[in-house]
Amino acid sequence: MASTAFKTFSLANNVVEVSPQDDIYKFDVDADKRINREQPWTKDPHYFKTCKISATALIKMVIHARSGVPYEIMGLMQGKVMGTSLVIIDSFALPVQGTETRVNAANEAYEYMVQYIEGSKLVNRLENAVGWYHSHPGYGCWLSGIDVTTQFTNQKFQDPFVAVVIDPNRTISAGKVDIGAFRTYPENYTPPDAAASEYQSIPLSKIEDFGVHANQYYPLEVQIFKSSLDNELLGLLWNKYWINTLSQSALISNRAYAVSQLNDLQQKLAKAQSSVSSTRAPIPLPKDDIKSKMLAKEEKKKEEANQLAKSVKDGAKIATEAQHGLIAQVLKDILFSSRPGAPTSSSVSVEEVVDTAMSIG
Repeated sequence: MASTAFKTFSLANNVVEVSPQDDIYKFDVDADKRINREQPWTKDPHYFKTCKISATALIKMVIHARSGVPYEIMGLMQGKVMGTSLVIIDSFALPVQGTETRVNAANEAYEYMVQYIEGSKLVNRLENAVGWYHSHPGYGCWLSGIDVTTQFTNQKFQDPFVAVVIDPNRTISAGKVDIGAFRTYPENYTPPDAAASEYQSIPLSKIEDFGVHANQYYPLEVQIFKSSLDNELLGLLWNKYWINTLSQSALISNRAYAVSQLNDLQQKLAKAQSSVSSTRAPIPLPKDDIKSKMLAKEEKKKEEANQLAKSVKDGAKIATEAQHGLIAQVLKDILFSSRPGAPTSSSVSVEEVVDTAMSIG
C-alpha cells in the first residue's frame, strides 16, 4: 500500500526518473568554477528558467514544512548550475525561530549552516549552497516583502541562489506538493510585461503585500527527478511521510486552514458585493458624457465580473479540497476500521468512492 501511495505521489508531482549515471548527479569541480567565474546570470535577469529538485530533497522539505504547521520553517538547499537550470540535490533544515507570518534566522542558524556544509565536503557532498526554502502555511507560494529582501540579499552576495516556497496546508488538501521557485530582479530593473500566470488564491489579508512586490521577482518552472539509486533512501523518507499521512485526517489536521479559507472567501464575496453597481434610473446626460459614462461602466462591469470569477474559483477549490478529504477518510474507514464480513460504518462502497474520486480529479 505504501509503495502504491508513493507511485501516486510520483504521478501527481510529475516525478521524472533519470539514469543514476545522468550528468545531473555528477559534480564537475572545474565546470562549477568556470560558470561561477563567468556568471552569465549577471548579464540576463531571466537567465535561469527551471529549478530541478530531487525527490529526496522534495520529501525532506515537505516533511519539515508539515512539522512546523502553523508556523513557518526554513532550510537550505545544496546543488549546482546546469545550463539555465538550478539543480537541487539535497536539502537540510535550519534551527530557526518561526511565526505564523515570518521566519527569523539567528546566529545559531548561520553557524549550523557553515558547519553542515563543511561536514558535507568531508563525505564527498561537493554541491554548493544554491538556495533556501521556507513555508507559507495556508497562503500559497509567492514571495512576501521580507522574502524579496532576503532573496535579493542572497543573490547579491552568494549568487547563484534560488528561493523555494512550500505551502504544507495546501499540500495536505490537494495531495500534490504546492511549491514555487523564485528569483528576484536586480535593483532598478524594470521587468517587461509578464504573461498572465495561472490564478492562485491569495488571502485578502495578504493581497496587498503580494501585489506590491509581485514585479520584483519571477517564477522558475519546478521539475522533480529521481533515479533508481534513490529508491532505498526515498523508501525510508516515504515511510515517515506515509505513516504521518495515513494516521492523520486532513479534515482534522487541516481544520484551521479550511476555516480560514471559508472566512477569507466570505470577506472577498462581501467586498465584491459592496462594489457591485446598484440599479437606479439613469440621469439624462449630453451625448459625449453618455459615451464616456458607458465606457467607464463597461470597465467597472469587467472588474466586478473578474472579482466574482475569482471568488467562484476560490469556492470551487475549497469544495474540491473538502471532497478529497472526505474521500480519503471514507477509504481509510473502509480499509482499516471494518472487520471482514461486517458492515462498515459507511454505507459507501469502495467502487463508489473511486468513481467519485475519478469524476473530481
